[in-house]
Amino acid sequence: MKEKIEGLKKQLNDLKIESEEQLESFRLKYLSKKGLIQSLFEDFKNVPKEDKPDVGQMVNVLKNQAYEMYNSLKSEIARKEDKGTNDIDLTRPVEFSHFGARHPISLVRKEIIDIFNRIGFIISEGPEVEDDFHVFTALNFPEEHPARDMQDTFFIEKDPDIALRTHTSSVQARVMESQNPPIRTISPGRVFRNEAISARAHCIFHQVEGLYVDKNVSFSDLKQTLLYFAKEMFGEETKIRLRPSYFPFTEPSAEMDVSCNICGGKGCNVCKYTGWLEILGCGMVDPNVLKNCGIDSEKYTGFAFGMGVERIAMLKYQVKDLRLFFENDKRFLDQFRGAY
Repeated sequence: MKEKIEGLKKQLNDLKIESEEQLESFRLKYLSKKGLIQSLFEDFKNVPKEDKPDVGQMVNVLKNQAYEMYNSLKSEIARKEDKGTNDIDLTRPVEFSHFGARHPISLVRKEIIDIFNRIGFIISEGPEVEDDFHVFTALNFPEEHPARDMQDTFFIEKDPDIALRTHTSSVQARVMESQNPPIRTISPGRVFRNEAISARAHCIFHQVEGLYVDKNVSFSDLKQTLLYFAKEMFGEETKIRLRPSYFPFTEPSAEMDVSCNICGGKGCNVCKYTGWLEILGCGMVDPNVLKNCGIDSEKYTGFAFGMGVERIAMLKYQVKDLRLFFENDKRFLDQFRGAY
């Protein structure tokens, strides 16, 4: 028995194992349940009683040696095989990973906010699920007034009416309720209207609305503010024009156009050969709105404006289908990689 153990020990010392296949053969031959070392434990019962202490110790030493040898060879072979594929060459140029692109709506929204921040406008936010008072009544939409039909609203509850806000003007109403003039704020956010989805319309879109209330605020202040915005957004050569319009919460009211940044005002299919593109609505805050929100309309005046972020993004990036902003198509979004 002792000679057999010594013979196996010599075999282990003479082994040359350089691959996983050879290592697996070693394991099966010596360490498996039917291996040579396990057979020594089965033969141990035939060892004379007086020799069992010495023989038992020799078998355990051999077993431990075999397992240590197996684990050492396994680690060494793994290191050799990894070296050819995962070795790091510190002299190689860095391979930069491709990061995701910011969404064009996020880019334009940030740019609009930055422009108005530079002239003192702060950001105000409010709930997307609103009550009737802040969406309509405070903004001069009386009960049963036909102006309420201008917007198809998603109503959630009745008595009292709770709806998804149709404009971020509801945030302006909350600001005027809680703050004393002077007020100079913009309200970016999502709005919802029950409209058919098409290349030019969607039931969800984004707005940025602005409000300035103080003593002696005039229409001239509104015009100069919007001219500054247009030049910052579309370029120094941009011109604006204001056309009379109607909104329940402003009087007088106007639609603002900018000179087409694609044709330079000469006329093209995008501006329908007029040289102008409509981008926002604006006007002087109606005195009734100021009163509804607890502001003295005899002492203060103000102006307000509102624009669709998707509309600005379509003009800025010459996107012809509004639905592209919502489809999450990677091919479309990758075009804005690096635009910060």
